Amino acid sequence: MNHSLYDKLQVLEPAGQVMDREERLRAAGRPLLNWYHEHRRILPWRERPEPYRVWISEIMLQQTRVEAVKPYFDRFMEALPGVTDLAEVTEDRLLKLWEGLGYYSRARNLKKAAELLVEKYGGQLPSSYEELKTLPGIGSYTAGAIASIAFRLPVPAVDGNVLRVISRMTGSMEDITKQSVKKAMEELIKEVMPKEDPGSYNQALIEVGAIVCVPNGTPLCGSCPLFSLCIAREKELTGVIPVKAPKKARRIEYRTILILIKDGRVAIRKRDSKGLLASLYELPGLDGLVPRELIKKTLGINEGRITPLPEAKHIFSHVEWHMTGFRVELTEIPEGDYLWVTPEEMNKTYSLPGAFKAYTKLIR
Repeated sequence: MNHSLYDKLQVLEPAGQVMDREERLRAAGRPLLNWYHEHRRILPWRERPEPYRVWISEIMLQQTRVEAVKPYFDRFMEALPGVTDLAEVTEDRLLKLWEGLGYYSRARNLKKAAELLVEKYGGQLPSSYEELKTLPGIGSYTAGAIASIAFRLPVPAVDGNVLRVISRMTGSMEDITKQSVKKAMEELIKEVMPKEDPGSYNQALIEVGAIVCVPNGTPLCGSCPLFSLCIAREKELTGVIPVKAPKKARRIEYRTILILIKDGRVAIRKRDSKGLLASLYELPGLDGLVPRELIKKTLGINEGRITPLPEAKHIFSHVEWHMTGFRVELTEIPEGDYLWVTPEEMNKTYSLPGAFKAYTKLIR
């Protein structure tokens, strides 16, 4: 263990006694807050924790690393600095700002919520935890984060980091993928969290999980403010806890991606309004791995220079795309509902999901 300020911060379990969960969590409060105020990362949304900024950052951080979010957050704030701006932005412009973050339903829900905020709340986020949960795209975690950080309300914000930290500290062998386990942890944290600074408390738990009690690899127990309180560390169970039910294997789909070029313009098209990547623009594709000699026939053309492109793979939450690609330089326009755009227009105006990145970078 590092011999530093932590020697003074650690709370020791009384000799011959075993703390219950609530006692253990209460004992963790002060060490957590002291550690957080000294070691927290400096992040743009933390320096100005206004409701709108906290909301946008929390939605962006879902399924996305902090370092990846930073430039997106700054760009988003510059383009859409308030709720009204978000409510009025066109969907194409919004999705272009979101391009690369993935999970595009998050962006659409932001706009739906902003429209509702303008209509019902005068363009301001409500301070009520229960009212926040009624907004599109906001669940218990995000509502708790906004309410506690922006409005200083004593409500929990339990994400995967918090589930892992508390499970390890209390030695819990419960499956953290179960909603009932998360709900019980929310209730427990609500009972013990310090009422004077709930936002910092929630962020401290999240921060410990993000940079000390890490999700992948060996936790940095020697740097943890909860070292002396952690049952998993004491019993060498950090490789076992947290307990998670095994994930269902992802389905593999094979796709052939086409870069169709005619007179310096590239063909894109809009996907169906339902299903994977709904209503987003895409490079034309074909189901399966279509061999080069069948491309002209499949497109219904007689002429065209076809160049093979590298294979690529993209992983969604439940599906994997295994792709091959071809660049097709056309002398005639094939039938189909295509939009022909310049590479500059594709770069500045139209949002194509990261699933096509291996091929769009060959255009740009």
